[in-house]
Amino acid sequence: MRLEWLEDILAIAETGSFSGAAERRRLTQSAFSRRVQQIEEFIGVELFDRSHKPVQLRPTTLAQSGQIEQIAAAMQQLIVDLRRGDRIASNRIIIASQHSLTTSLTPQIIKNMSKKDGDVHVRLRSANRDECLALLLSRQADIAILYRLLDDSNELSGDFLETIEFGSDLLIPVFAEDLTQLYGASYPTDLLYIAYPADVFLGEVMARKILPLLQPVTLASAKAETALTLAALEMAAVGVGVAWVPKSLAQDRLQSGRLFDLSQILPSCELQVRAVRIQGKPSAAEAALWAQLLDLGSKRSA
Repeated sequence: MRLEWLEDILAIAETGSFSGAAERRRLTQSAFSRRVQQIEEFIGVELFDRSHKPVQLRPTTLAQSGQIEQIAAAMQQLIVDLRRGDRIASNRIIIASQHSLTTSLTPQIIKNMSKKDGDVHVRLRSANRDECLALLLSRQADIAILYRLLDDSNELSGDFLETIEFGSDLLIPVFAEDLTQLYGASYPTDLLYIAYPADVFLGEVMARKILPLLQPVTLASAKAETALTLAALEMAAVGVGVAWVPKSLAQDRLQSGRLFDLSQILPSCELQVRAVRIQGKPSAAEAALWAQLLDLGSKRSA
């Protein structure tokens, strides 16, 4: 049973005549009559009582008119959903973003992309750095957005991968009080700080780039540990300890005076922001986002 056949039956029921239904269906009366005959031949019964003027539905057809209307509406909606689904599939992108970037830089990237293409459908998956890479390599994500250290070897290089360095950030120490007034330009002798687990990216950064610079002047003690930069930020804000967080994440609180940047007396570390994808034939959405990131990268290097 075709959707157009159901709509033909409903048109006759609503107009009460073949001529009126033909006009509504934008067919000549003879072409419409042939199509009605084709419907009845397919079903094997007469649907209309042609002995009456205007034409009337036979009792069996009339009894099923409500169901015919429901099926026609359902089929119309199915067509709409299938077309929309195909459009979304071609204009859909999955982004794997490192946790701290998910709450700072990545939303702005998605916003800029949506301005250019309002129909784009984005799924954002937030994870730690290794999980983001795993999602990318298992093709559960189209693009991964990650931090990297400036002096890291390009461990992601390979013929099957493409990378763009399109931004930078700074890992800075923040706290609820301005300790620079207390210590001046020298490192404090005792320091309580928020640690990251050793097996996450910022834990590695702390171990390689921050803690060695504090020794032996500062006795640094981990007061708490978390893998989430937002949690570290909150603990610093309530005075649990100093937290090293990306500056982009702390920017609003620094500007409002709810947190203080202690980079004058404690070490900081520059971070690059990169995008990674697997080479291949991209969707329209992936190609558009990659072009946007390439543009950001070229402006940064100019």
